[in-house]
Amino acid sequence: MNREIDLSVSTYGVARQFKYDVAILPWGATEPHNLHLPYMTDCILSQAIAVDAAQRALDRYGVRCMVLPPVMMGSQNPGQRDLPFCIHYHYETQFAILKDIVASLTHQGMRRLLIINGHGGNSFKQMIRDITASPLIPTPNPSRGEGSLDTFSNDTSEANQAPLPSGGVGGGSVGGGLLLASAEWFKMAPARDYFDQPGDHADEIETSVMMHYHPELVRLDEAGEGRSRQFAIPALREGKVWMPRHWTLVTEDTGIGNPALSTAEKGRRFADACADGFAEFLRDFARITNQTDLYE
Repeated sequence: MNREIDLSVSTYGVARQFKYDVAILPWGATEPHNLHLPYMTDCILSQAIAVDAAQRALDRYGVRCMVLPPVMMGSQNPGQRDLPFCIHYHYETQFAILKDIVASLTHQGMRRLLIINGHGGNSFKQMIRDITASPLIPTPNPSRGEGSLDTFSNDTSEANQAPLPSGGVGGGSVGGGLLLASAEWFKMAPARDYFDQPGDHADEIETSVMMHYHPELVRLDEAGEGRSRQFAIPALREGKVWMPRHWTLVTEDTGIGNPALSTAEKGRRFADACADGFAEFLRDFARITNQTDLYE
């Protein structure tokens, strides 16, 4: 537990002492994970990976990040809402939450935010495009020397505490835009290099990583086999065409992928690889001081 990088356990007395380069937002869902993992698995794992990555970024590269508490509002497939206590949140709800988070962080002077997603049903690309394209966000003009991304420093000066535009999601002085990126933690390393039977949901991957971080939350002896049905149409089955899977028609125990071969050691190795990858990205992300630095 490190109060300098994990807002879930931090205090204002600690956080105000430091300058932060990047904010990290874990995002999960509230849904069943086979019969043996917690409903909050996606939140727990994205948070754990984020904290590990933040610690490594600090220890190895001197990059200081703050990991925000995980957001539990996930988007669900058809059929999932039929399951007790599985909660579906619409795009508009998720977008409103993200806009409010961005507005607050930008107003406070934060200039970089990374979403670490733990739920395959979530998609942030359109939200990020909408936020970035909003006319209410000050858009830096590199040709005028705008676009500098100063490190968040709890600066209470008048310039840094400029009021937000009415109804907007940006704030601060010109050049105060926030760089917003997203990633799915389980895609940060090639799963097939670490697991025998990786699947899609509550499988060997998620079960092993949960066994590494929180073995007390795993009931592997209660797990279903995670059998699932595929699409009958080849283009859908091969991923050339997409449509959501109807969950209760695809799986009986809500899992997709057999967790039987899961071990804490597999989970540790995979989590380490993912955290290492994120730490390297955070190092590079923190070096961006101008929008033009993003491109070669």
